[in-house]
Amino acid sequence: MTSRRPRGGKDSASHADEAPPKAALDDCRRCELWEHATQGVPGEGPPGAGLMLVGEQPGDEEDVQGRPFVGPSGRLLRELLDEAGAPAERVFLTNAVKHFYFTLRGKRRIHKTPMQRHIAACQVWLEAELARERPAVIVTLGATALVAVCGRRITITEARAHPLENPAGTPIVATYHPSAILRAPDHEAREKLRAALLADLRRAVRMAHNV
Repeated sequence: MTSRRPRGGKDSASHADEAPPKAALDDCRRCELWEHATQGVPGEGPPGAGLMLVGEQPGDEEDVQGRPFVGPSGRLLRELLDEAGAPAERVFLTNAVKHFYFTLRGKRRIHKTPMQRHIAACQVWLEAELARERPAVIVTLGATALVAVCGRRITITEARAHPLENPAGTPIVATYHPSAILRAPDHEAREKLRAALLADLRRAVRMAHNV
């Protein structure tokens, strides 16, 4: 796949809160992921949303459309948000890593788990979104998002068992990424994960309403 040539300076994302998020993301050169991704994918949601959901990274459809959570995992998440009483249009949806990280398998682009350097490179974007949106509660979807928001390594199981906050003091509800449900080996495992994710979303909604 042909790389796009940089527009502007070496790194035009030094101050993410000073530039339009989409244009600044497309110009970002903090890591190499921009070279093969179609575009950067910023978070989206209404101003003042009390609930922010942070996933891992854009997938194939998100990379093409430039919007978060519009692929298979996103459609499942939006279904669960409706059930939890917080439709997607009322929450802020974003990812810890803003460009799609993948490997080619024939013509298919297969998701790869972001490396720590990718999470670190995108931290400025996530921090800018948190500072701008000031959510009452953050929901982390999966291990990558949990590390990015929490600032330290902790398992989802451990994080679900104890109260948790990010370094700024915002409560975190850690849960599974909806892709885990889609990858589950059988119906029983899918239903168990689905029930856990739905319960965590409902808990986050209650917490946000009580802040």
